[in-house]
Amino acid sequence: MPPKPKTENERQQLRTLIIDAARDLFVSRGVEAVTMREIAKRIGYSATSIYLHFADKEAVLRAICDTDFLALANALKDIMQIADPVERMIALGQGYAEFALSHPNHYRLMFMATRTPYDPAQSTLQKHSAEQDAYFQLKTVVSDVYAAGRFRDALQDVDLIAQTIWAGVHGVCSLQITMACDKWVNWSDISERLELMQAVLIRGLLRDA
Repeated sequence: MPPKPKTENERQQLRTLIIDAARDLFVSRGVEAVTMREIAKRIGYSATSIYLHFADKEAVLRAICDTDFLALANALKDIMQIADPVERMIALGQGYAEFALSHPNHYRLMFMATRTPYDPAQSTLQKHSAEQDAYFQLKTVVSDVYAAGRFRDALQDVDLIAQTIWAGVHGVCSLQITMACDKWVNWSDISERLELMQAVLIRGLLRDA
């Protein structure tokens, strides 16, 4: 068994090991089927060591969600500096897709797995923060496009627009993550599917597309 962590850096490293191991187990077996003992065994520690960091499995799951949702927001942060709001909205969709496809296990647990609903009251992240809340980033971009008068006149609900854009990108990403190796479908290139999906959405949303 590895030695007990003594420094703050060692404790943080162990916490990261626990989170990474639990994420993989939750995705492969389902949250309900995994025990704290199994998480500990995966990284070569005792269950007692895990409980020094997390009170229970739900606490582990919340920590994974906080870690991964913050990582997503950080991945999109620089895109928020793009001046043109429409270009920023398109780039945000592309950045979201890049995160999803390069972190498939993160994405599965964040948006595709059966788990306890994510409760902001129990999160360490700040809701409505441009630094920590990826949905707020999306909504801010959509609000800027709306304020610039770029959407069609019939489109007045910023949340509806944001969630529709999100659904479009999520659909392409989730199909790629779950079915890319499925031989039943002759899949087109993922970048082409993403580009066409966004083009169709933009054409339908903008007054001057």
